Amino acid sequence: MTDEKFREDGLRFTAEVTGASVMPLKISGELCIGCCRCVNACQIDVLLPPEVPGEAPRVFYPGECWYCGACVMECPVPGAITLRHPLMNQAKFVEKKTS
Repeated sequence: MTDEKFREDGLRFTAEVTGASVMPLKISGELCIGCCRCVNACQIDVLLPPEVPGEAPRVFYPGECWYCGACVMECPVPGAITLRHPLMNQAKFVEKKTS
């Protein structure tokens, strides 16, 4: 899928969805309210706003995701964005002890 847009200054740019061995981000089209706060929070522009306002943003460069979680933290709807760390990183997670 290729997305062609025009900036406010009239310059044209294109973006293509790229494949990756992992899909770190999943955005629920049912839960997403289309506010695009996640797009603005992403530090490396993995997410692009939808063509139709109110729809869910699209994950264009999943292999570039830093797994920072900024998009998940910025989302006002719990569960609308799911961040899945690579298996190699999951093995290092330590369960928090509660007393």
